[in-house]
Amino acid sequence: MSEVLDALVIGAGPAGLGVSYFLKQEGRNHQVLDRGRIGETWRTQRWNSFRLNSPTIRSILPGDAYEGPDPWGAITHHEFVAYLAGYAERHCLPVITQTPAIELTKDDGLFRVATARGALLARNVVIATGDQNRQVRPPGSADLPIAIHQVDSSAYRSAADLENGAVLVVGSGQSGGQIAEDLAVSGRTVLLATSRNGRWVRRYRGGNMLHWLTLSGFFDVPRKELVLPSGKFPARALAGATHTISLQALSAQGVVLLGRFRGVENGSLIFGDELANNMRFADEVSASTKRLIDEYIERVGLDVPPAESDPAETVEPRLPHPPIRSLDWSASRVRSVVWCTGFTGDFSWVRLPGALDAAGQPVHEDGVGAIPGLFFAGLDFGSTRKSGTIPAIAEEAARLVNRLVGQA
Repeated sequence: MSEVLDALVIGAGPAGLGVSYFLKQEGRNHQVLDRGRIGETWRTQRWNSFRLNSPTIRSILPGDAYEGPDPWGAITHHEFVAYLAGYAERHCLPVITQTPAIELTKDDGLFRVATARGALLARNVVIATGDQNRQVRPPGSADLPIAIHQVDSSAYRSAADLENGAVLVVGSGQSGGQIAEDLAVSGRTVLLATSRNGRWVRRYRGGNMLHWLTLSGFFDVPRKELVLPSGKFPARALAGATHTISLQALSAQGVVLLGRFRGVENGSLIFGDELANNMRFADEVSASTKRLIDEYIERVGLDVPPAESDPAETVEPRLPHPPIRSLDWSASRVRSVVWCTGFTGDFSWVRLPGALDAAGQPVHEDGVGAIPGLFFAGLDFGSTRKSGTIPAIAEEAARLVNRLVGQA
């Protein structure tokens, strides 16, 4: 406890490593603390077939440049974990692993982080654990029969790990759409309780859609312009890592599409009547996104291929008729439920009055906390629509470190 660090970074994922890189460039005495290994969440909360949605060339951390043969490919999470470990080693970043932060307090102008190995003192703290590490389940999950095996998307690995029988996937965002497809490809009977999510095609007019959205400025829209009347942020659009995933394509693969999961009544699983609206909404988001790209291409005068239809969007859907609103779980042979219903952040160890709101989430402005010297990196929608994604790290980590150095 004799040494006082200029900064302590909590979390050795991509956001924390990016911050550490810039702190080192500034010559700041700092440490990076992680509860497990480098990239622990990427190691333990991804299914076996998972691939990054961001293309490889945009999944590179600050100070690195991609020089491989497949810049627009999609690497596996295993490859990304290996990259993170190599990144920390190549840039000689001061990472301490297997050391969870037990409590964060502040006294006499210094932050104190308690760990099982002792306490660390720092003038500044950057919390880089993100706010997508604690799974959220709907209240109705507690009413499911004990015979139904429940697993969160973060704990799902493969179809082989689930009970024999049909699988209900709840939520049709990024995780839900991809996991439903993974199960269907494995030959399982899959039911998908849909949600209101947009959709992006994987490729459009000769380029990667995420690349187009980056160039057009779509991802640069400020946080404050994205907040819904409810105070929440819009759900991320469903985007397949290697190809387009749509509700109609999933149905053509045999996935039974349902409305929103409503709960359990008299031993039956209950679903809403939103399926048609959810499918329409996804189609509309895809179409409006393409129009945005078309306008960008015309505005800057790019010579690119014309638009082509995507088979995942033109395939004829196979929908249950009549729509399924109630399902006897026993008769339907549903034996497993995979919850793909979102995440929130676990900041219960932060004991700083005013640092968190009533819901236990960070109070901040573009990642700068309400308490001087406290910063948050890697928050979903933390500054812009791009925040919380790997392509945002270089820009946002540099900005946070500049702010930290400027007020030191």
